[in-house]
Amino acid sequence: MTARQPSFAPLHPAARDAGEVQIVDTTLRDAQQCLWTTRMTAGMMLPIADAMERANFAMIDFMAPVQFDVCVRYLKEDPWEKARFFRSKFQRTPLRGYCRSKSLLGFSLVPDDIVELWIERLCANGFSVVGTLDALFDIDNMVLSLRKAKRMGMWAVGALVFCESPLHTDDLYARTARALIEKADVDAIMIKDSGALLTPDRIRTLVPALKAVMGSRPLELHSHCNTGLAPLVYLEGARLGVDQLHTSIAPLASGPAQPSVQGTLRNLDLAGWKTMVDRPAVDEISAYLEDLAAQEGFPVGRPMEYDSFHYRHQMPGGMLANWRFQLRQNGLEHRFDEILYEVARVREELAWPIMVTPFAQIIAVQAMLNVVHGERYRVVPDEVKMYALGHFGRLLAPVAPDVLDRIVANGSPKIPLTPEPLPPALPELRRKYPNASDDERLLRFMFAGDEVGEMIAAGPLRTGPVLRQPLERLLSALLDRPAVKHFQVEKGASRFSLSRSA
Repeated sequence: MTARQPSFAPLHPAARDAGEVQIVDTTLRDAQQCLWTTRMTAGMMLPIADAMERANFAMIDFMAPVQFDVCVRYLKEDPWEKARFFRSKFQRTPLRGYCRSKSLLGFSLVPDDIVELWIERLCANGFSVVGTLDALFDIDNMVLSLRKAKRMGMWAVGALVFCESPLHTDDLYARTARALIEKADVDAIMIKDSGALLTPDRIRTLVPALKAVMGSRPLELHSHCNTGLAPLVYLEGARLGVDQLHTSIAPLASGPAQPSVQGTLRNLDLAGWKTMVDRPAVDEISAYLEDLAAQEGFPVGRPMEYDSFHYRHQMPGGMLANWRFQLRQNGLEHRFDEILYEVARVREELAWPIMVTPFAQIIAVQAMLNVVHGERYRVVPDEVKMYALGHFGRLLAPVAPDVLDRIVANGSPKIPLTPEPLPPALPELRRKYPNASDDERLLRFMFAGDEVGEMIAAGPLRTGPVLRQPLERLLSALLDRPAVKHFQVEKGASRFSLSRSA
């Protein structure tokens, strides 16, 4: 089947010649994932939908599997319904989804027919862009979804996760980009710096290496602000030929999230670059987000200090905070730094996996077990053995032989020494749920128990206003203060008073 050309072009070929850098907005996906644990409901998003559409972003990064997880399990929102609803609001701006290797929610890979169904349903529910990543750089794990996206007429982005190690050289990134172009005919390449590890020095060698093999395809740059370097890296990236920068709207920016669009636009202006972003629309969204954060008690992004130790363990910022909290709950916080040093050691022994899901969690757990038990690899989680034996994909280099011996000996004997191909799962899924749609079937494949049933029972998507009006917020705040026994509000001839009984 011949791949269809995408029905739109997020980057006009003449844009770079005209000195334009485009902006991909991450506010509704990665930024709120980093700062607000993905707790934005449809009702919270709706008031800024019109302004988001007016902002002239190249695309809106809207959902990845983690958003599906939170929607179903915590918000009780149908993620497919949410996608369709906002597709109707964002009619000009493309919506972007993601595929992580051949996985959906869990750590393990899923059958090929499930991956292809995921892409089909993303397309059917309003996504016109899909980015695929694989933290092992296993091309075979990436091309399945990318080729499917191309056949569906979607814009396919090959995402290269950045990290620092002796294996992750500029040549590796260039070779992987070339392979994605040759094997999947991707429309764009993305540098995905999930760990906030890029520096101005490294971007100066990485971007030219990628541009040399990409032809006219656009190059995207996505980073985080954990080390405080991302705004400078973005500016240097634009100078070197990066076409699209991923930013979020303050206060949902900085900290562990992306650089703010406000600061990025200001820097680009001073450097002489053009952008098409509508600044008043961004200001309107920013003001709403500030009010929403204050009302809901959501944190706002703040600049973070540079920490060179971050480059040793490379743990993602959001995970680092959650992990410290979990160690505190288990009386282990005093060993936090010791475990981080062990993270760096385990990572080297296991052939330098990139510290993103699922490998960040896998390495962190193994490091903690090594420290707590006092004997390294005496206890081996199933996922560590699966990783070491290639169940997640081909490794870039062998695991240290003595460590591999201990992992095989102490890990579960139920894990096969050689990975086997996964049989198709869709026929059984359709037999098991004959009256369900493919949207619902896919959710039931992804979630255990009756979580999908509970989501359905919660009813249709709730899009009513969430942000209270100023007077309502004032009254609520006063009612929360027992010391206030009486208050009165007057405006012109109108008067409202309320007294609290003693």
